[in-house]
Amino acid sequence: MQEHYSPRELEAAAQENWKASHAFRATEDSSRPKYYALSMFPYPSGKLHMGHVRNYTITDALARFMRFKGYNVLQPMGWDAFGLPAENAAMKSGGAPAAWTYANIDYMKTQLDSLGFAIDWERELATCKPDYYRWEQWLFTRLFDKGVIYKKNGVVNWDPVDQTVLANEQVIDGRGWRSDALVEKREIPMYYFGITQYAEELLADLDTLDGWPEQVKTMQRNWIGKSFGADIEFAYDETSIGHAGKLKVYTTRPDTLMGATYVAVAAEHPLATQAAAGDAEMQGFIAECKAGSVAEADMATMEKKGMDTGLFVLHPLTGAKLPVWVANYVLMGYGEGAVMAVPAHDERDFAFANKYALPIVQVYAPKDGDNDFDASVWKDWYAAKDGSLATLNSGAFDGKDFQAAFDAIVSALEAKAAGSKKTQYRLRDWGISRQRYWGCPIPIIHCPCCGDVPVPEKDLPVVLPENVIPDGAGSPLAKMPEFYETSCPKCGGAAKRETDTMDTFVESSWYYARYASPHCDSAMVDKKAADYWLQVDQYVGGIEHAILHLLYARFFHKLMRDEGLVSSSEPFKSLLTQGMVICETFYRELPNGSKDWIAPADVVLERDGKGKIVAAKHRVDGQPVVVGGVEKMSKSKNNGVDPQAFIEQYGADTARLFMMFAAPPDQSLEWSDAGVEGAFRFLKRLWRVSGEHVAAGVTDKYVAGELSANLKELRYKLHATIQKVADDYGRRQQFNTAIAAVMELLNTYDKTDCSDAAGRAVAQEVLEAAVILLAPIVPHICEALWVELKPGTALLDQAWPEVDAAALVKSEIELMVQVCGKLRGSVVVAADAGRDAIEAAALAHENVQKFMEGKPAKKVIVVPGRLVNIVV
Repeated sequence: MQEHYSPRELEAAAQENWKASHAFRATEDSSRPKYYALSMFPYPSGKLHMGHVRNYTITDALARFMRFKGYNVLQPMGWDAFGLPAENAAMKSGGAPAAWTYANIDYMKTQLDSLGFAIDWERELATCKPDYYRWEQWLFTRLFDKGVIYKKNGVVNWDPVDQTVLANEQVIDGRGWRSDALVEKREIPMYYFGITQYAEELLADLDTLDGWPEQVKTMQRNWIGKSFGADIEFAYDETSIGHAGKLKVYTTRPDTLMGATYVAVAAEHPLATQAAAGDAEMQGFIAECKAGSVAEADMATMEKKGMDTGLFVLHPLTGAKLPVWVANYVLMGYGEGAVMAVPAHDERDFAFANKYALPIVQVYAPKDGDNDFDASVWKDWYAAKDGSLATLNSGAFDGKDFQAAFDAIVSALEAKAAGSKKTQYRLRDWGISRQRYWGCPIPIIHCPCCGDVPVPEKDLPVVLPENVIPDGAGSPLAKMPEFYETSCPKCGGAAKRETDTMDTFVESSWYYARYASPHCDSAMVDKKAADYWLQVDQYVGGIEHAILHLLYARFFHKLMRDEGLVSSSEPFKSLLTQGMVICETFYRELPNGSKDWIAPADVVLERDGKGKIVAAKHRVDGQPVVVGGVEKMSKSKNNGVDPQAFIEQYGADTARLFMMFAAPPDQSLEWSDAGVEGAFRFLKRLWRVSGEHVAAGVTDKYVAGELSANLKELRYKLHATIQKVADDYGRRQQFNTAIAAVMELLNTYDKTDCSDAAGRAVAQEVLEAAVILLAPIVPHICEALWVELKPGTALLDQAWPEVDAAALVKSEIELMVQVCGKLRGSVVVAADAGRDAIEAAALAHENVQKFMEGKPAKKVIVVPGRLVNIVV
């Protein structure tokens, strides 16, 4: 065994051994319980970052632990390979997105291999490959025929320069993030997944996900947003509008109907269009509204603006005329693009009414009579539903609490055929059309005679040409007759292929299922393999995916179930959302007011005795830099640490150990050079103590026999650690405490004399167990040490150490002794000592006597197995 720990050599050897032996190849085996561990797959951006390292190390530790526990483990990996970043990179380099993507995949796969993850690479997939997206095209055509996918006009953010739809996140201050052009709201034909058809099931099934964080389930419940309310119809005032009609609104608070003082419509509403005819000012305002974002979050924070149309509708219960306003905070996509405004009891309406001097009618007040209503100051207690408020200014409905008013007003509306009770969801159908190139082609052919025709299964996949270089001005596919010119599958006439591609969330919504049978060429998933591996037992990824990705994946799983492809109703049994990796930031102010962010590696720090930074200087010029605070590692703040450079310096095991030890997995991890050095020192120590034992000669593990008190204590510590680490890995998923427990075990080992034959045997037992306990986290060093400790055997073939119950039975125990709550010493007593014997031993302790100062004990409190507290 070499004297010094050399991670580069031993890690390369371990990885080569795993690769040559196909150590992590997974096959279906009904004789063993299965365990499917999965990390959210990466976008092939070019390089791994430390967030990737943390995510995949967590999953790998769980996968390796479960393998030791006897499970048949699957841990696959693939690439979320479609998307706009590849197009942008291609435009910068002048190359094709496909070439950029495949080159990045090759490099990042090498990086993943260098970290020693137990991945079954034979199941690797990339979503940009036709043999993958063929099957989502196949599913698309089936769902289109069933009406789960449909086409309609939708309002989107449209970039007039790039000629594409922008996600809400790509609209910055009303402009396209890349072109800087003023974004328009445009109504265009789009394809939609009818996710709302599954809204109730998606909501109800959250209650079955016991292995998911409550925070994530709450976020999904809020996103689905089930609400109970009413549709209310406001008849048109024919005198002002000129014709009959009805304005329909949905509200969760029909109980406040008597406080409605105006209605507001979206800029795209027919009444807004009518009001704008011949009115240049209204036309300008509507154009401004259409240029704004369609994001609900932006609607909540933007300045509320409106214009009076001069039109009126009639209150359905009183017949009063209510003015119709066009407002920038009303979305055409919500209901029918209209809301009723109750300023006294809605903060948004309150601000709008005060701005434009509209009436504010209070219809709720506290039952205790303490009513301090002020029409100039918003108070949110008016919205209470707890029965503490009662209606007023509501005519026949006065004096009722929320539920009574709700029911009475809905009944009155139903009697007049002016409204009805309705359950509604905040969730909207998923528009998946994108006017971009690097994505999965939508398998629809547009025929002037037959309409929209799905591509027949025999003609799938519709292959995306990979040698295209986009120029940023709309989709290149729309300019390629060789792609879009085709014939109709029904009538044979000339037709045009759809040139929009799918939202890349589609590919990431079902990849976990394809891993069960990635090479199946006869079905989207092989049913037998899917039934064996699915559900995913443990899914690991960032909290930022809590809503869209996880909701879409749950939706897709139900679609596949209804197509007979899978048997379960949910894709992921347990979910772990890991925290971010954060690091200090440093910068200098530039003359133009911007910041020049400086990499932490280029900064020299001076700290005080408590570790606080007192000075920061640039490593090159020695001049001061500004400490910017601790933030998520990112390119924009230049505070990332390159995993590859780190591995070359310290080794993969040090990276893995630091990531798992520095913080619990669900909390943010602050990067620390001192913490990295500490992890590296621990591995060198593990190597040293194991080497010293091996040099003296390995032996058999302790079996049975008489041991000294110290060796008994060491075996007790060993088996208590085995028990704790198994619980930390398996149930608690708290890897930092598992590592700490092994560190404590080695501390006890260092203090114990193991020089005699019995001691050598116990030492062998301790070191073998320590290697297995740490192997899920630092597999390379453990592989090398196992070969030395147990020549002729393989670490991956071992089982998790069994707890020796006899070793956990102690003949003596140590109890802490307090005097008036302060620790003053400890005593060792027989494990089965009675209360009297424990009290006597505690009271006889020399230091305890000193602090009792000759006073009698007023009370002696014995906490069994832990402590004695003497009150004087």
